Amino acid sequence: MLVVLALFGFVAVRAFVDFRSIERVDLAGVLDPVTGPNVNYLLVGSDSRDGFDPDVGPGGSSTVSGRRSDTIIVLRVTPDGAAMMSIPRDLWVRYPVSGVDGRINGAYNSGPAALVRTVQSALGIPVNHYMEVGFASFAGLVDAVGGVTVEVPHPAFDVKSGLRIDQAGPVTLDGAQALAYVRSRTYTEVIDGQEVTDPRADLGRNERQQVFLRTALGEVGSERNPFALLRAVDALSSGLIMDDSISMFDLFGLARKLSGGTPLTVVLPTRPTTIDGAQVLLLQQPQADAVLAAFQ
Repeated sequence: MLVVLALFGFVAVRAFVDFRSIERVDLAGVLDPVTGPNVNYLLVGSDSRDGFDPDVGPGGSSTVSGRRSDTIIVLRVTPDGAAMMSIPRDLWVRYPVSGVDGRINGAYNSGPAALVRTVQSALGIPVNHYMEVGFASFAGLVDAVGGVTVEVPHPAFDVKSGLRIDQAGPVTLDGAQALAYVRSRTYTEVIDGQEVTDPRADLGRNERQQVFLRTALGEVGSERNPFALLRAVDALSSGLIMDDSISMFDLFGLARKLSGGTPLTVVLPTRPTTIDGAQVLLLQQPQADAVLAAFQ
């Protein structure tokens, strides 16, 4: 009994120390207050190369600096379950502060607050919390839980992202391959000996990201090995950025809610167009409003 209590105390202290080391961002006055049981999290995957660049081999150094929002997802958690909606980074919106039009991922160039305001204004949905994770933390989190298993209908690869899946069916991806999977924009399947590249580009990538994150969140939430959880917390704490209103109890509560099932994945209806010579996406109405209503 004493051994169990000592182990529990060790894990709790380590988790608290790691939690205190997570970088915080002040979004007071920007985030919507939580007023009921439903909570919207804005999840941002940053392509910061700080400490890790998946495009550079061992011993190499990255020539890319700064952060860009590579992935934007709204996760809505309710007493009845959870749902996630990807926001295509090429979605054409108006930035509420400057009044200038541009791609939604461009709002992040002015910082998390600008991105939150743009999501609120352009999509009309509340944002209660903000969480951002970089490449290094993402890969480390996957490795900490022993990899994440996804179901693929065909062998697949992407030379640009480094993805290589040699067989169909359930495949367990380690951190590096998981990162290559969610970053893949030229996802190519080998079907009956023929190479078929997904023509949907970022939209196809958004769909694969949702499938992967849905699985990964479920596995992390259901993890019961205390040492695996510590490794996961260690991996996240080095590259996670959160708004300063999120408590450790909020994170534990989120993990418990996600462990009971996998979030529903929702597609935001869009249509392609060209603006000033650039290929972008616009909301497809009235279908988009019907989807967004579930997150409002």
